[in-house]
Amino acid sequence: METATVAGAAKPAGVAAAAAPSGRLASIDAYRGFVMLLMMGEVLEFAKVSAAVPGIWLWAFLARHQNHVDWNGCVLHDMIQPSFSFLVGVALPFSLARRKAEGQLRWQLTAHAFWRALILVLLGVFLRSLRSPITNWTFEDTLTQIGLGYGFLYVLAWRSLRAQWTALIAILIGYWLAFALYPLPGPAFDWTANGAKAYYTGFAAHWNLNTNFAWAFDTWFLNLFPRVTPFVRNAGGYATLSFIPTLGTMILGLFAGEALRSQRTPMGKVAWFAAAGAIGVLLGLCLDKTGICPSVKRIWTPSWTLLSGGICFLMLSGFYLVIDIWNRRAWAFPLVVVGMNSIAAYMIAHLFDMFIAAALPRHLGWWWITFAGSAYEPIILGAAVLLTEWLILLWMFRQKIFLKI
Repeated sequence: METATVAGAAKPAGVAAAAAPSGRLASIDAYRGFVMLLMMGEVLEFAKVSAAVPGIWLWAFLARHQNHVDWNGCVLHDMIQPSFSFLVGVALPFSLARRKAEGQLRWQLTAHAFWRALILVLLGVFLRSLRSPITNWTFEDTLTQIGLGYGFLYVLAWRSLRAQWTALIAILIGYWLAFALYPLPGPAFDWTANGAKAYYTGFAAHWNLNTNFAWAFDTWFLNLFPRVTPFVRNAGGYATLSFIPTLGTMILGLFAGEALRSQRTPMGKVAWFAAAGAIGVLLGLCLDKTGICPSVKRIWTPSWTLLSGGICFLMLSGFYLVIDIWNRRAWAFPLVVVGMNSIAAYMIAHLFDMFIAAALPRHLGWWWITFAGSAYEPIILGAAVLLTEWLILLWMFRQKIFLKI
């Protein structure tokens, strides 16, 4: 994906430089690199280490934040996809401004945006088909979800702020209504066969696992494609229609990107992000705690859009303040290496994790034998895999090889 630059941004006197010499916003690259490393860091397998050495709070804490919550709530790992989606929205105004400055015509911009959307969808399907005997037409992968919404985001980027807000509100309310009005399962419903689970009772039961509107849509839609067996359920509850509220997350990112390109002072932008973040978190929590709309990442409920979007604003404010205003950027270099090549990082993590993990022990010699079979073997091997992947990205960075769509 393309990354933000500060073309047209003001730089008030007396404030540290708000952009890298190249014109890039290093904070955006660092934030994106941070969430990509969270995803790639799954190879560290903290859960296995925690199980092997129980009673140590550090490993238990890391294990908890390296896995998604079962249904309701949020841990650090749950913020990977929202952050990635949010940053797509952040980067779009900068991308459009750069391409227009290069003289690209409106039809060229439009063709590029929809081509990018198609490629993202197909990449997601490809990654989900790696272990399938035929193409696995499923659309819950992060890239696919972004691709399904990207064309709509592009169209909104040309519209007024009022139109963008109207679209966001319509998405949140409309998606909430679709779930709220979908009938609850009756006495004849087979909970076991459908992989369903009742996390909630009462009104909130409209957002239970594999009994909801998005699940019902997929039992029709996904069976329109060739399948090894008919689609009945997604074990994790993930759904195609989640791309709609994910588009809401990208719209929030679009607001942030437009704010970054505005004439606000750098500290004014930080304050704006912090306020937006606080409002989003409070609204999301209120909707969740009152039972009006549970906060569930797996089906991307409207309350989750607000809660996770608020956290994204807060994280952006922190990265922007430290890196682009205070100019404390040396520590973020490992993150920037990953963030500037996020698509390559995503593909490397999905395609080469197992290959690298199988190959490394043969080349680590006596040092590896010291840890083989111990409680800490998963994390040592995982760290070696992660370092190898980062070094590949560093080489690409040094060679100025950036995979973009």
